[in-house]
Amino acid sequence: MLQSSHQEYLKLKARVEALQRSQRNLLGEDLGPLSSKELEQLEKQLDSSLKQIRSTRTQYMLDQLGDLQRKEQMLCEANRSLRKRLEETSQANQQQVWEANANAMGYSRQPSQPQGEEFFHPLECQPTLQIGFQPDQMPGPSASSFMPGWLQ
Repeated sequence: MLQSSHQEYLKLKARVEALQRSQRNLLGEDLGPLSSKELEQLEKQLDSSLKQIRSTRTQYMLDQLGDLQRKEQMLCEANRSLRKRLEETSQANQQQVWEANANAMGYSRQPSQPQGEEFFHPLECQPTLQIGFQPDQMPGPSASSFMPGWLQ
């Protein structure tokens, strides 16, 4: 039993040394003692590892791209919805402002009146606009007192 344990120990020790040597070789160290066949095998192993790494990276990037495209789609939908709500709110507010201004100015919406005599109602008041100049009605000194004698 002791001898089998010792042989198992030696096998494990050799395996550890081989793995450490392989690791150094993969890192580019201790390549001098390798034969051309071992170097080709190492190159194939490195190429295979690089392909697997690139494939994993590409898949990860494609997954991220898909997630980003879904997020973009959701954000575009939310943006359209918000833009529609904003336009509706803006139109409603504009309508309220117009109606408030119309009411304030006395232009509220009323049913249209028929054209004819009932449409025009003249105001019942005295006109204040006087067209023409009448010097006798001006208060104060008369207009002739301001004119020099040679103009009269």
